[in-house]
Amino acid sequence: MAGVLESVNQRTQLVGQNRLELLLFRLEGDQLYGINVFKVREVLNCPRLYNFPKSHRVVAGVAHVRGSAISILDLGASIGMQSIEKPENHLVIITEYNMKVQGFLVHSVDRIVNKTWETVLPPPKGAGDSSYLTAVTHHDDILIEILDVEQILSEVSPVSMTISEDVLEEGRIDASKAKKKVLIVDDSSVARKQIKRTVEQLGVETVLLNDGKAALDHIKGIADEGTDPRDIYYMVVSDVEMPEMDGYTLVSELKADARTKGLFILLHTSLSGVFNKNMVEKVGADDFLAKFKADELAQRIGLQLVD
Repeated sequence: MAGVLESVNQRTQLVGQNRLELLLFRLEGDQLYGINVFKVREVLNCPRLYNFPKSHRVVAGVAHVRGSAISILDLGASIGMQSIEKPENHLVIITEYNMKVQGFLVHSVDRIVNKTWETVLPPPKGAGDSSYLTAVTHHDDILIEILDVEQILSEVSPVSMTISEDVLEEGRIDASKAKKKVLIVDDSSVARKQIKRTVEQLGVETVLLNDGKAALDHIKGIADEGTDPRDIYYMVVSDVEMPEMDGYTLVSELKADARTKGLFILLHTSLSGVFNKNMVEKVGADDFLAKFKADELAQRIGLQLVD
């Protein structure tokens, strides 16, 4: 366990190279699941849990961790498995998503593995939209499943997708005058829905893609036909963590091509912090915003809705 904790603290410098490290863990049974190390603050033995009145059924309790009260979610229960009966015998992964800190109660933690995003693939088409999977990969011939944590969190604590009236009036345009669209790139079905809903409230149509490689091929295809992508899209709103190609690599590839470098790209990610702002400058993205606040996203998008 000490080795895993040390690795979590030391090995977060692969973001931006189309590489990542996954912390592997188990829920029930032998299936391995993975979470990006960059979202992990620490792994600890489950602390004492306190009941939280009227909490969601998958919230195992509230724990005091380093001076803060943190909700601890039973990750297995959140995807339809049996709840852990004795949390004190198991582990908690403390994570940060969308500028919020929460803990995930898991059965055990295995190890950390180094992967490239090219080897992280979308889930099988037959898995369905409600499978809670956002990607799969293999390591040592073992299947690793990567859960759509944003979907899980949205079910426990839904966020509003409604833009406030004053922000809406500032950014909305007449739909009949919206000559272009917004390209949304995100592997999470929940995130795509949130962004799509925000953009459409501004009177603009959207095109949705699931990963960076699909977006790169799509945009390059437009350029190959002799069309400036800026004639089709006001902007691209892209996640960072995606199978096959991450958002940082997508930006680097587009900015390196004279035909596509002028396309405005907003990186919109559950990864937050100073490191990511530095990465935005390094790869040449035009803007960065941590997920998900409808008003903030609408304001950033509204600035680009001009012909």
